[in-house]
Parts: sequence; C-alpha cells; structure tokens
Amino acid sequence: PWSSSPGGDMSLGPDTHRAKCHLRWGIRTKSVKDCRNPVWNETFYFRIQSQIKNVLELRVYDEDVVTQDDHLFTVYFDVAKLPLGERKTPKCFLKFDHVSIVLQSDNNKVLCVLFLFPSGKDLSLTVKGSYEGTQDLTLGPDAIISPSLPTKFHYVKYMEPTLNVMLPKKKRYNAVSILICNKNACDCPSHCSCPQDLDVRLGYDLCAEEKDFLCKRKKYVAAALKNVLHLEEDLQDHEIPVVAIMTTGGGMRSFTTTYGSLLGLKKLNVLDCATYVSGLSGTTWTMSNLYKDAYWSQKDLDEKIHEAQKCATKCKMSCFSMERMKYFNQQLCQRKQEGYRTSFIDLWGLIIEYMLHDGNQKLSDQREAVKEGQNPLPVYVAVNVRDKYSTLDFKEWVEFTPYEVGFLKYGAFVRTEDFGSEFFMGRLLRRLPENRICYLHEVIVCCWLNKSFSYLPQPSLKYKDNTPKIIIRNPSFSLLVSPGTEEEPVLPTRPHEVKTHLLTPEGPFSSALRDALTDRLSVAQYHNFLKGFQVHNDYLGNEKFYRWKDTVLDMSPNQLSQQSDLLGMVDAGFFINTSCPPLLRLERKVDVILHLSYSPLDQACKYYADQKIPFPKVFLSEEERKNLKECYLFQDSETPGSPIVVFFPLVNDTFRYYKAPGVTRCCSEMEGGKVDVTSCSSPYNTFAMTYTDENYHRLVNLSEYNILNNAHLILQALHTAVERKRQQKK
Repeated sequence: PWSSSPGGDMSLGPDTHRAKCHLRWGIRTKSVKDCRNPVWNETFYFRIQSQIKNVLELRVYDEDVVTQDDHLFTVYFDVAKLPLGERKTPKCFLKFDHVSIVLQSDNNKVLCVLFLFPSGKDLSLTVKGSYEGTQDLTLGPDAIISPSLPTKFHYVKYMEPTLNVMLPKKKRYNAVSILICNKNACDCPSHCSCPQDLDVRLGYDLCAEEKDFLCKRKKYVAAALKNVLHLEEDLQDHEIPVVAIMTTGGGMRSFTTTYGSLLGLKKLNVLDCATYVSGLSGTTWTMSNLYKDAYWSQKDLDEKIHEAQKCATKCKMSCFSMERMKYFNQQLCQRKQEGYRTSFIDLWGLIIEYMLHDGNQKLSDQREAVKEGQNPLPVYVAVNVRDKYSTLDFKEWVEFTPYEVGFLKYGAFVRTEDFGSEFFMGRLLRRLPENRICYLHEVIVCCWLNKSFSYLPQPSLKYKDNTPKIIIRNPSFSLLVSPGTEEEPVLPTRPHEVKTHLLTPEGPFSSALRDALTDRLSVAQYHNFLKGFQVHNDYLGNEKFYRWKDTVLDMSPNQLSQQSDLLGMVDAGFFINTSCPPLLRLERKVDVILHLSYSPLDQACKYYADQKIPFPKVFLSEEERKNLKECYLFQDSETPGSPIVVFFPLVNDTFRYYKAPGVTRCCSEMEGGKVDVTSCSSPYNTFAMTYTDENYHRLVNLSEYNILNNAHLILQALHTAVERKRQQKK
C-alpha cells in the first residue's frame, strides 16, 4: 500500500537571509465573529500527488481568546472522488454544503524559504513532517548563518511542508511564495537529491534470505517425513508440506512446557519436519536459549532442559541487589547514549536477561542457527499500538525473524540489525547499534508484566424523522452514520475510496476516561521506520493490506503508522495470546500448524473468521470445554489455503494414570501424575516466576507426554498434508 513518491533534501546555505517565501502545510480561514451562519468566501489551493491517498480534512473551531480554541468537528473527504476539472459540492458537509471542491491540473513548482532580518540571535528552523524536525542556527553580526555546512531538511516533496523560522521569543516573520521558475526571485542556493535505493523493503513477498533458507530446509524436512511416514520413495519438492510449530505465551509456564513439547516432537522425529517455529511472551525465552546453539534441534534436548531448570528454580531476588541495579542503570545510560529511548520496560528486559539467560545476544546472531537450514526458522510476534487507543481498536501485527522485522499489513520490512535505527522515506539516516535480544524480549513479553484495559465501542440505534441512525461511541469520537444523508456518488463506486464522514471530537470527560482505559505501563518505543512514507491512493483495494485491516484508523490514511515518529510495541497477548498471524501469511504457504496452546483457541479463530483468513472452524460443546482432551485435529478441506491444525491444550488428562503412553503408573508413582494446571491455586499460574525442582519436572513430563500420547493425530495430519500437495500438483 505504500507509494514511493520522490522526496528531496532541502539545503539552506549561508545566503538564506536574502530569500522571502514559505511552504504550505496547513491553511486556516479568517475568524468570523458573532455570526450564526458564517460565510468565509475564501479559496484555497493544494498541490497534491495523485498516486498517493489524499484526504481533505475540514476542521471547524470555536475561537477563544483566553483558552485553547474548541474543536467542534472534522469532515474527511477523499479527493479521489473528484473528476479532474469538475466542481463538486459534497452533500455530507451538512451545514457547510456551500463548500465546493475543484481538482485541477497544475505543473507549477514552489520552493519556499523565509526572509530573515539581522538579529544577532539564534534561529530555530522547523519543517513539520521532515526527518530533522527542528534545527537551531546562529546568525553572526552581519546576519550570516555560521555553520560551514548547509542546513538540510529531508522532506516529502509533494507534501509542501511549512518552513517556520523562530527567534527565542517565538516571534515569527511574514513570508511569501516564490515560483522556482522565476530565476531572479531568489538567489538562495538549493540542492535537491533523491536516492533511488530504499533501505526499507517494500513488498509482501518473503525476503531473499528466507527463500534461500526454505530451499535448504527442504532436504531436512523431506528426509524426516520419509522416515516418520514410512514412505517408500523420496518426496518431490512439490510434495513437501510446510509444517509450523506455533507456541503461545504464559510466563514461566509456557517457558517450561515448550521444552517438554519440543522434547516430545524430537522423540517422534517430527521436529525435523518443521520449517517454522513461532512464539511470543514466555516461549520466546525458550527459543532464545535454544537458538544460541546453532545445531540444537540435531542434538539431545536433555541438556538444554537441565540448563533451563536452573533458571526456573533459582531465586530471582538477587536481580534487585544494589550491585545488579547499578549494572542495570549503567546499561540503560549506555542505551540512551546510543540513541534509543529508555523507559521502565527496558529495565524489565534487563531483569529477564539476568533471570533466564545471561549473555550479549542479538536476534541477528540466530542466522547462524538457520544458515544451512539445520533448524526451523524462528518467528517472533508483537503488535504495534497507539496512545489513547485500546488494543482492540488499534493494533498492527509485527513479526521478527533473524533476517527482518516488519509489518504484515503494510508489507514493509527492515533488516533485523537496523530495527530501532532512524529512517525517513525509506532511507536509513542514522544507524544505531543493534538491539540486544533482551530489549526485544521487553516487546514480546511485556503482557506478562502488565495488563491493559480494553474498551469496546457500544453501538445504539436511534430514530429521527423516521430515519434510522446508528451512533457508535467510544472515548475517541462519536460517529454518526445516517442512510438518509449519504453523499450521492457522481462516479461509480470504487473500493479504494474512503467514504466521506464527519467526526465530533471528544470532550474533557471522554478524554480523561480514554486516558484511564488505554494507559499502558509496558510499551517499548522505537524509531518508526515507516516515517515519511505516504499511503498509495489504491491502498484499500490491496488484497494483502485488506487481509490485516482491523483497526479503527484503517479508513483514515492520515492517521496510520507512517505519520508517527515512534512505534509503540507490546506483547501480542495484549490482544490475542497467539503467535499464528505470521504463519498465515500467504507467501509462507503453511500446510500444518502444531498449535501448542496454553490458552483457549476460540478468540483466535473468531479473529481469523472476521478477517476472512482461511483457518479451520473450531467448535467445542460446553461439556467438551469443561473436559478438554489432550489433542484435537481441525481441518477444512473445502476452504483453499486453510491449514491443518493439531491443537494441544495444556491439560492433565491420562497423564494422571500413565507415566508414558501405554505404561500405567503404580501406586508409588501416582503422586507424579498430580499436576495442577487449571485451578487458582496452581503453582503454575502465569505470574509465578520460580518453580521447585519437582514442579518443573512434572510440567516438562506432562507436556512431553501429551505430545507422545497423540502421535497418531500428528502423523495423520502429516499424511493428509502430503496427499493434499500431491493432489494440488495434479
């Protein structure tokens, strides 16, 4: 959905004080006093780029002399609705139906700077929407700018931002526009450049490194499937299914059970059948520990499980010692000096690193563990959120792999080592040192630390003049949808157009309520690598954007993530406790998902259904919900692209009576089968950070047993997947 519109570097040299003009960003009318039906009779011109999405915002204010002006309402109008050269009066402007809009062709270009008078003081130059934002300059006694190098602003060429020049007392000087074609109008040197190679990869396809990994991984998967399924002949490339192991969060509980589940899959030789393993929250601790060893899946996991036991059973209070806190403070100061924003959640990442895995790891280091295809590719998941919006209202899926970090919805990715660096318009302008993996843990584990409140809009139906009106209210706005006042289209309906609508801003009480309901303690902030991009005019017609379009701002291109300076990353568990979305990307073509879940599957299934993402339907009766089985197999052969799901809920069923599949417990061994994973008094609750040795072993044994005891369902899913691949070829 992105548009790679040209941009420029605007350079202001020593002779800037001789020019006199300005760039436009926002325009306001004059104020009309004490008038019930104000008439402005003003005309404004905007120069737009037709390839990007242009939404005109008409904001009406009640001017106050003492206090801040009251924002009455805003009307949003998609300029794509206008035929070139035709005048149009949108009816949904309601009281302002005299407003008319004309789209004209204009090839003139305007370069704008400001006329500066000699002052001998510092100047503050600001270009809103540029990468630099504000820069300070010093004028000498002759009003000459002192820096030897030109002052540069990186900005979007077609956005026409305003260059504001302010003195320390905030005094602003007048400005006029000067056409660039008038050679005598301005002798200010300006230098524009626009590199063609982007440092942000735009596109929904997999990166070249992952494609190379898939080719190498196939030989491991093909050999493992032949062994597990007892096939007589080798599988052809088109017959090899893509199998993914999906884990969910749950603190130390998920950290421990993931070891047990992987041990069971290893004993069944199914681990080598997997191409991907995804995780969030506590399972990412397990994945990080495993991927320190470049050949972990080819080795016995008993040693890894024993090392994890030391982490799970040791006392965690030592991380709050004075010596350790000094170390944490030193690390946070260093991180700030590197250019990152620091907060309490960064401290939490350091604490997790000390409690569970020491070492200066980076996510890109895990490339060593997949360079030959010897292990499944690890995929970590988080969501990007927005201040003053609940996670239900605004969330965007973000995936992390050893190769890239990127948005599923936008199809925009950066190299893993560049995540957190400063980008503008797809160019890397300031490279920061790569994040240690403990700081990424703060993103994908923070839901375990803090829970946010969710607030759902409540719709109500009202009647006025026998016309039904649906009013949806939430703390951010009140939206009125009235069938009787919809604009009559002059053009055929086009899916990429944004409907014209009117929004009434929130009041003080609603604002305070929203702040209380959407406040999050654990948000990790990173520089936004989407900054400076513009949304393409046809973005709503993009099938892959539409697949992940699930926020209240998706119809407001001016408010999507490319407008923010920072990304707000949180654990995906704030929304749904699942790491499945990256596996459901069309490009990965996942055939089988081994769903190692420590929470119900219903919420995730409902989300996929709402998004029209192919996924098997899950239906369990109330009786089945109360007495879950160890494993379920869900499939939908009628829906193309729907994966086969083998679902493993965390339950203690037959393990109470069997210490291994088919091996009954004797009387002295019955105590080992008592593993409470459901009650409120369970030692495995989400917030328990320390286990006893006995509890740790029991949980590992339970999760391993549930895998081994349901091997037939796993093999059935693999058989079905191979047959499907063969049928697709035919």
